[in-house]
Amino acid sequence: MRAMNSSVKTLERLPLFPFPAVKRITRRCAEISSFGLVSQKKSSLAGAIWSRMSQSLDSVQCSEGKAGVALPATDAHVEEAIEAIKAEEVIAVPTDTLYGFACDACSSEAVNRIYEIKGRKQTSPLAISVGDVSDISRFAIVDHLPHDLLYSLLPGPVTLVLKRGDSSILEKSLNPGLDSIGVRVPDFEFIRSIARGSGSALALTSANLSGQPSSVSIKDFENLWQHCAYVYDGGVLPSGRAGSTVVDLTNPGSFKILRPGSARPETTAILEKFGLEEVP
Repeated sequence: MRAMNSSVKTLERLPLFPFPAVKRITRRCAEISSFGLVSQKKSSLAGAIWSRMSQSLDSVQCSEGKAGVALPATDAHVEEAIEAIKAEEVIAVPTDTLYGFACDACSSEAVNRIYEIKGRKQTSPLAISVGDVSDISRFAIVDHLPHDLLYSLLPGPVTLVLKRGDSSILEKSLNPGLDSIGVRVPDFEFIRSIARGSGSALALTSANLSGQPSSVSIKDFENLWQHCAYVYDGGVLPSGRAGSTVVDLTNPGSFKILRPGSARPETTAILEKFGLEEVP
C-alpha cells in the first residue's frame, strides 16, 4: 500500500501532456478509455493513471495550439504540417532566407493569428508563398511579364510584388485595401511541399516580434514557439538576416527594388537582361 501511494503521488506531480501529443493520443482515446475502465476495477494504480490522463487531455483540448514543438524540417513531417495548415493553424518554417510564420492565406482566422503572434498592425501586408512558379498565376497577374522571367528569378530569395487582379483566388481579407500581393517561391523544398499539399497559398512573414531582428535559427524566436502548432527546424540559415529581395513588378517594362535584401545584384541583373528598366 505504501508503494502504491508513492506511485500515485508521483503521478500527481507529472506535467500535463503538451499539445503535440493530442493528435496521437486522441486517435486511440476510445480504446484507452475502455482499457482504463477495466483496469480501474483491477488496480487503483491503473485507475490513477487513467484519471491523470483524462485530466491531461481535458487541459490540452482547452489550450490547443498554445504549446509548439520543434521537429526537423524533413519529408517525414510534411504531412502533419499540411494537416496543421488545413486546420487553420500557424506553423514556423525555414525558407531559403529566414524563418517564417506560415498559415493558409485563405483563412482570415489563421491570418489574424499571425498578426497577434507578431504584435503587428494589420495594415502591414503579408506576402504569400506558393509551391511552384506555375502557381503564381492563380493568385496574381503575370501576363505583362516577359516570357520565362519568373522562371529565371524563382525559386529563389526574391519576393515579387504583383497585382492581384479579379481572377485571384486569394481572400479579400488578406491585405485589405491593397490591389497587389508579394509572392515567394523559396528555394527550400520543405515549405514548397507544404504549399503544394495545402492546395492553397501560404501567408508568410518573418518569425519574430514586429520590429525585432529576423530569425535565422529557431532559437531566435523560442519565446514564440508556444503560439505555433509546430516549429520546424532547418538548422541555422546561411543567408544572414537581410531576408528576400523585394521587387515591384506591377508596371509593364519596369521594376522597382522595394527592399535590397540578400539578392539585389543578381535580381537586378536578371531583370535588366529581360529588358526591364529600373525606376527609383
